[in-house]
Amino acid sequence: MNPSDVIQFLQENPDFFDRNSALLTDLTVTHPNNGQAISLTERQLIALRDRIAQLEDKFAELLSFGEENDAISEKVHRLSLSLLEAEDFESIRTAVYVHLKEDFAVPHVAFRVWNSVLSRSGPEFLPVGEEVRFFTGDLVQPYCGAPAIKEITNWFGPDGRQIRSVALVPLRRDEQAFGLLAMGSEDPERFYPEMGTLYVTRIGDMVSHILRRQLG
Repeated sequence: MNPSDVIQFLQENPDFFDRNSALLTDLTVTHPNNGQAISLTERQLIALRDRIAQLEDKFAELLSFGEENDAISEKVHRLSLSLLEAEDFESIRTAVYVHLKEDFAVPHVAFRVWNSVLSRSGPEFLPVGEEVRFFTGDLVQPYCGAPAIKEITNWFGPDGRQIRSVALVPLRRDEQAFGLLAMGSEDPERFYPEMGTLYVTRIGDMVSHILRRQLG
């Protein structure tokens, strides 16, 4: 009889140990930690405690994620309130930069807007190359990862040379891109391809909506 036969027999006879309860104390197995011989019942208790510990760790992890998500949601909410209260472009720009840098601890923030019907001054309205426009237009979701286009890292000024990861969020009017919100960090792991983009997408949607209303 091989181990598979034993396993099959026990599966087909779940009441075996009920009918032979003495075996639970007579049979011995190896302790998983110290190698000593213990009864089958003791081994089951150890396995149960291990399983409970795993479930407790998982629950604690879920609670931690929940608290983290709550904190991020609160930060997004504060940004949205500031944007809704903004009465002009300067207020919008200040809200974006201040909240992303202070609330979200993003070291470097910049954005550009094109195809605006209104003539404005400021770095946000400087000409943007075709490569950036095509890149932005092709984005179906925010880009997170290593810097892809040098022109965009130049938006961060002299610090752009030190940028190792970026989050690039398209600003859209319907399906048409009219701008790009860029966030950068010297930490190559701050923005990475596998990261979730739910919140940065929401931020992009909010900024897009407010800018459309302000700039036409």
